[in-house]
Amino acid sequence: MTPPKIIGLDADDTLWHNETLFRLTHERFNALLAPWADAATVEDALAAVERRNLGTYGYGAKGFTLSMLETALQLSDAQAPGTVLAEILAAGRDLMRHPMEPLPGVTEALERLADIAPLVLITKGDMFHQESKLAASGLGRFFSGVEIVSEKSAETYRRAFARHGVRPEHALMAGNSVRSDILPALEAGCFAVLIPYPLVWAHEEAAAPLGDPRFRQCDSMTALADWLAGAAA
Repeated sequence: MTPPKIIGLDADDTLWHNETLFRLTHERFNALLAPWADAATVEDALAAVERRNLGTYGYGAKGFTLSMLETALQLSDAQAPGTVLAEILAAGRDLMRHPMEPLPGVTEALERLADIAPLVLITKGDMFHQESKLAASGLGRFFSGVEIVSEKSAETYRRAFARHGVRPEHALMAGNSVRSDILPALEAGCFAVLIPYPLVWAHEEAAAPLGDPRFRQCDSMTALADWLAGAAA
């Protein structure tokens, strides 16, 4: 392929750990609700509540915390004591405040990618939390633009790249989620690169479009930079 005129990048689990932190919070939550349900029951109930609440709270730690509180009240028949609810709030607060460290090789890869084409961060989630994570990571200097969106669709990508004067067929989107970073980007007409993360939130699971000529998988951000550097050369 010819080098892209712009590169879109996901944030959570592409630039830094995210799902790992949520899994640890899940374990903490399961332990708190052990008096009322086993871990599998808690997980199923929380997943159902999260799905129901996505349209109201959106993505991110704040909505997740509210869903944990709702699940606790539901499974305990509103009998969970204030101490348990306080612990759930503390778990959500800890999730919001967790230090952000770039994944291995990400900083160096961003330096190389920024020499190939302008970088735009395109991420879902709570605006305050995502902005805070980007600032804490120290990676903001590499990006020409930041798009924090409620959902990722083909139209999301068309609009995001159009704001930078680039048509979708000249853009590339890379991230860890097939559902959010790959399929809608391909639908928009972009090239799309999957950079897998070991853990995938159930809501983001989807089959990779292996037969699409505009799709590629790279094992890391470093591998993405290597590939695009070769295309630019």
